[in-house]
Amino acid sequence: MAISDFSQSSSQITTFHILRQDRKQLKAQLRLHSKWKKTVLVVPLLASEYTDPANLAIFQRILRQLKDVSYLSKIIFGLDRANEEEAFVLRDLIKEFDIKNHLIQWNDGPGFSGIYDTLNEAGFDIIEPGKGKNMFLSFGIAIALGAESIGLIDADIRTFSRAQLDRLFYPVVVLNYDFSKAYYSRIMDNRLYGRVKRLLLDPLLIALKRKFTESKDQKVLNLIQFLLGFNYQLSGEVAFHVDLLKRMRFATNWGVEIFTLIEVYRKASSSAQVMFSKEPFDHKHQDASPEDRTKGLNRMAIDIVTTLMNALIIEEGLEIADTFFRDLTVTYHAVAEEQIKKYSDDAEFSNLSYDRDWEEYLVKEVFRDSILEAGDMLTSPYRMTERFLRFVNSHPEFKPFIENGLAETILEVERKTEQRVFETPQTVSWERVSNKLPRIFYDLIEVVESEKRRFS
Repeated sequence: MAISDFSQSSSQITTFHILRQDRKQLKAQLRLHSKWKKTVLVVPLLASEYTDPANLAIFQRILRQLKDVSYLSKIIFGLDRANEEEAFVLRDLIKEFDIKNHLIQWNDGPGFSGIYDTLNEAGFDIIEPGKGKNMFLSFGIAIALGAESIGLIDADIRTFSRAQLDRLFYPVVVLNYDFSKAYYSRIMDNRLYGRVKRLLLDPLLIALKRKFTESKDQKVLNLIQFLLGFNYQLSGEVAFHVDLLKRMRFATNWGVEIFTLIEVYRKASSSAQVMFSKEPFDHKHQDASPEDRTKGLNRMAIDIVTTLMNALIIEEGLEIADTFFRDLTVTYHAVAEEQIKKYSDDAEFSNLSYDRDWEEYLVKEVFRDSILEAGDMLTSPYRMTERFLRFVNSHPEFKPFIENGLAETILEVERKTEQRVFETPQTVSWERVSNKLPRIFYDLIEVVESEKRRFS
């Protein structure tokens, strides 16, 4: 089995490394424990993952590897952006690889669309399309099916193997951890990848750590230290014990992975990270999109920064000054340049290809600006209110309006605006859903049975 570093830091993360590993023992223990612990795998995907010829071979590899995983009681394929014909193409692909215990969660079909309608009518607003919405419903189905351990992998892993799945599930299924997250080296084709983690998230977390070490804000430092404790915070491969999963909320934007870790920090009693693969690991890469803040790494960076800062400012109660983001960006840029120097030296030592000019460009023209953009989004209501109040109080013409409550109205509008601006688009927990809709899991099972007949 995997060798573990059992020394736990204050952030309570146990790291499992692949040093020496008996694969047969690993699989045997997973099969043994899964006899009384239902284990479900969730695979969120778009129709383009298999209808686009460029992606089909990748998805077929994943299906081939999943075929012989005997300890899974169910594999849920959460299908988005698919018409009926494309949903049946997925059914035929799954049948081709003889995967028996599966469920196609066709989100655009009448069955699960009805579940979304029920949730929204109850006021839960599960509306924004994307991976977060997709996997939220998959998790609800897994809970309804009686799962005790639930894992998730993306459908774009070019180098996926079933051994990776065994390692991901092992801490939760066998060792009773609440949460497990994969990490791996992002070196492929003799080049370093993982740009958002290396060039944005790590330097930003280090910059925040430096800033709050000076102020000795321990509450904020504890969260930052927890996030820094993960070797690859943005990996999409995770596993949960059902008791934790029921209490989790999930972001519905590009900040889903960092939001998940923040939720784990607050709600899990034991967390693990698992070395997923010793071999090079690869999945599809996003374009940088430096000219368009709504796409690619640019959009991802803004969502990650706003999600993180939302957690610090609103939920951890952090007070920020007008110059906070400007000062933070200066520190971030300095840290990022230090990191780039280290990556350049490491690449030279390891004989890797490394484009230092391009990485410096990404920091300066994409990631630095994403922090400023996020800061502007988060602080502009404060600045606007302050200027407006100063303006109306300095002109006697506004005195009658101030006496009639103008200032109070401005502050009330600011409060409502602040709530909207700082609110990360997110789901509620399934615990909250079931409290308000006691029959929701029965409704899910009815749709599951109906969809089984549809795709039989």
